[in-house]
Amino acid sequence: MARNTIVKADTNAPPITRILAEFIVGHPTKGWALSVDQEAHRTFANWVGCAIGAARHETVDAAVAGVMELTPSPQASLLGREEKVDIASAALINGISSHTFDFDDTHLRTIIHPAGPVASSVLALAEHRGLSGRSLIDALILGIEVSCRIGNSIYPDHYDRGWHITGSTGMLGSAAACSRLLALDVDQTQMALGIAASQPVGLREQFGTMTKPFHPGAAAKAGLMAALLARHGFTSSPRALEAPRGLLQVFSDKTDWSEITKDLGETWEIALNTYKPFACGIVNHPSIDGCIQFRNLGLTADNIKSISLKVHSLVLELCGKKAPKTGLEGKFSVYHSCAVGFIFGQASEHQYTDSVVQDPQVIQLRDRVQATVDHSIPEDAAELTLETIDGKTHRIRIDHAIGSLERPLSNAELRAKFISQAGETIGEKLAQQAFERAMTISEQHGKISL
Repeated sequence: MARNTIVKADTNAPPITRILAEFIVGHPTKGWALSVDQEAHRTFANWVGCAIGAARHETVDAAVAGVMELTPSPQASLLGREEKVDIASAALINGISSHTFDFDDTHLRTIIHPAGPVASSVLALAEHRGLSGRSLIDALILGIEVSCRIGNSIYPDHYDRGWHITGSTGMLGSAAACSRLLALDVDQTQMALGIAASQPVGLREQFGTMTKPFHPGAAAKAGLMAALLARHGFTSSPRALEAPRGLLQVFSDKTDWSEITKDLGETWEIALNTYKPFACGIVNHPSIDGCIQFRNLGLTADNIKSISLKVHSLVLELCGKKAPKTGLEGKFSVYHSCAVGFIFGQASEHQYTDSVVQDPQVIQLRDRVQATVDHSIPEDAAELTLETIDGKTHRIRIDHAIGSLERPLSNAELRAKFISQAGETIGEKLAQQAFERAMTISEQHGKISL
């Protein structure tokens, strides 16, 4: 039997759903600094490379096989594959593919991977409807702004509850971006956000499984469907985000509304986006960076007695798998990540395969890695101490890993990453062409082609 409950909620919350709808519809094309536009192109290119690079992974094969059971209409492309599917399935599959290697972009303040849910839906929709690359980039910027501002308002409380924030905010970013592409009016966009608000997806319990990359794909599809439904008159609560039993007050009892409204349309979250040099959980990156620097000192694995890490608590919470069994689990093991960083001098998708995780040499070094929490160390830092068998000690502190805002990947490094990933799927020549097209996508008119 139903019962009344007393909800601890903010009954004076601002009309966030309406505010965001007006912003999405009313903000002018290219209504931001050139640097923001350039970052959007970098974000899109990095996303394309990640999606193509993982297109033949067993995770994506399984997802495509499942979708094909539905006999989808050939409306949109799957990056790095020959099949064509309906736009909702394309958003799902490309979203899954782009996150399979955990090599995609990161909004560091919230640990959201913002491109997956948004780029996956807007590319499918723009391709099917013959929309311009300029409209795609506009929608991408606005969609990422919505998802990241929502994330800012509820992080870390929401994340600490066990939500995978990429998926649980991504459906709103996708709905916002698709509403913009479909030229919905304010009322329709408000409904689209409300419909999307009833479709959050993503549990941190799924980290290290195929279902983790399902989260951005499902969010992309949910947002796209929300916009399509709203376009045809489907309704939702006009206060679906801010009401006492609306999404954000259900997500967290510490929602900061000002994080959504302050300087909206003046400052841009995509300008704070970063791109991974390592294909694993981002909290591992400072430790990997340090181990690569140890390797560059000329040290060898057979002379290592131990590698001791002092890290933020989130590192062991997210990536504390001491003995991973699969490549997917290895992405969430700081121990494995340190071992491959030292042995191979890198931590690309090739270091997170089942065979590498089970390699005796890797296991031997992994077992010598120790990690402890130091509450004085920020999330993006690590202190490493390496002791050799012959009694020498080496220490390194990483304050900001390569790929962070303080040490961002250059366009040349982003290009090399793209070609390294995509080249294995479509060949180096086509990968080079795809990178150039992605980086200039806003110059394309008519049907978009990568």
